[in-house]
Amino acid sequence: MTRRSVLRGSLATLLLLAGLAAAPVARAQEGPTVFAAASLTDALRALAEQWRAQGHPAPRLSFAASSALARQIEQGAPADLFLSADEPWMDYVQQRGLILDASRTSPLANTLVLIAPAASPQAAVTLERESDLLAMAGPAGRIATGDPAHVPAGRYAEAALRWMGQWETVSPRLARADNVRSALLLVERGEAPLGIVYATDAAAAPAVKVVGTFPAGSHPPVTYPFALTRRAEGNAEARALLDFLSGPRAADTWRRFGFGLRAP
Repeated sequence: MTRRSVLRGSLATLLLLAGLAAAPVARAQEGPTVFAAASLTDALRALAEQWRAQGHPAPRLSFAASSALARQIEQGAPADLFLSADEPWMDYVQQRGLILDASRTSPLANTLVLIAPAASPQAAVTLERESDLLAMAGPAGRIATGDPAHVPAGRYAEAALRWMGQWETVSPRLARADNVRSALLLVERGEAPLGIVYATDAAAAPAVKVVGTFPAGSHPPVTYPFALTRRAEGNAEARALLDFLSGPRAADTWRRFGFGLRAP
């Protein structure tokens, strides 16, 4: 082998090593990728802007149903943080070894409400076991919510309907959306006379009104677990962002968008 060949080989190796060393730096400069439940959309966008204004690289946000995001992470999607709308879908990724267990925290709470279009004549009601939702929806009206088969809001809705003893009768009349924001949109457009969504979603939509709040005991507590994925191990920026989102500096913003804060 000639000296020139050796030098070329050494140069190629150095360039490769330099590229590998630069990759984490470039990734940090891009900001962490956050997979978040659709119901977090408005608050998380505001918090991401606050984070960027503090001199950090802007995080990349991807919103969908928690189930869809969990399965994308399982299939290798490049998420650094996962913010779920319920504990079971965080359990799903944790059981598969896809998150850093010690990073898991559940800082937020929410409320399940019944909504109608803002122009609807439907008056506010106190939701009880005896409340007749089908009568409120009308003879052909459907009740929009997330698909209970995979959307957390739909799971909570199913639990509440079972508590009311109305699951069997209401289930065929559900308009099953692929995430809670899609369910909200059906009511906003007047395509469904009623919807079951989170209080925070209703607060973000002037075109709807809350006509009832489901009792806390009618469904499991609505909590939001956050965690770092395995991909984010050693990523100081991702860790710092998780600490920010789950810590006191973000608390006022979460409250402003209607979320409850849970004790650490």
